Amino acid sequence: MTESQLLRLGTRGSPLALIQAEEVRDRLSTANPALTVEIVVIKTTGDRVQDRPLSEIGGKGLFTKEIDLALERGEIDAAAHSMKDVPTWLPEGQCLAAILPREDPRDALFANSAGSLGELPHGAVVGTTSLRRQAIVKLARPDLTVVSIRGNVETRLRKLAEGQVQATLLAVAGLKRLGQAGLLRCILEPEEMLPAVGQGAIGVTARADDEPTLANLAKISDESSFARVAAERACLDVLDGSCHTPIAGLAELSGDGASLRLRALVAWPDGRQAYHAEDSGPVEAPEALGRAVGQALRDQAGPAFFEALAGS
Repeated sequence: MTESQLLRLGTRGSPLALIQAEEVRDRLSTANPALTVEIVVIKTTGDRVQDRPLSEIGGKGLFTKEIDLALERGEIDAAAHSMKDVPTWLPEGQCLAAILPREDPRDALFANSAGSLGELPHGAVVGTTSLRRQAIVKLARPDLTVVSIRGNVETRLRKLAEGQVQATLLAVAGLKRLGQAGLLRCILEPEEMLPAVGQGAIGVTARADDEPTLANLAKISDESSFARVAAERACLDVLDGSCHTPIAGLAELSGDGASLRLRALVAWPDGRQAYHAEDSGPVEAPEALGRAVGQALRDQAGPAFFEALAGS
């Protein structure tokens, strides 16, 4: 950050990414009125390639690597991300500096003629590029056909309206941030569709040695949201899943806020089997909880599971 109190905030250019960056900007401006935040749009590989599933072209890091490079080069001072897009291993010299208060992490079902997964017609076609959603859908309903569709909310709902698919799934948080909460009809509880790690959370990364920027970001970070995401990401780190591994995880605070409950799963992409684990621990030690749950899943699934998916 420069002496003129300018902070350059990198982001993807999608409508949702811009809304998220604007929320970061607004919170920073409120916390430090002397600070000017400039939003810098950076085109990522994940945005450019829209005709193939992410698992075929390198995984979710494709939404962050160009932004990470701009941060490393000093072209930006911080970067706003959807946390479900951020790999567990950050580039050397960079750190997760803030997590904003988390939005609803659940998924929502959109279907032409059903109000739940169970009500979908036999053999109905469900559109999603998420291996997690695919695996959980197939686990619940082996008769359903899952096909890949990518694109923004409007694109996916248009394909549903045109009959290209009979159902699709979208993150509740994204719809709420886009001002489209009125479209929600069927929100799936975690017991039915466990969310992606970090879903609903906006994170901000920065250079680990940029003390002025880190100090500003600390002012807008939500401690409980940070702990929840930290537990989920520690679990993911232990699993060390490839981009071909369906993984889900959700950490939730207890009523008194003193402890965290973490539920997680790994599954075969075709839904033939899933492995579940959960545990609770003090909110002050989220990484330890995440590692414990991740190791329980590794023990259940066995090395052959991860070796098979890593080579797929």
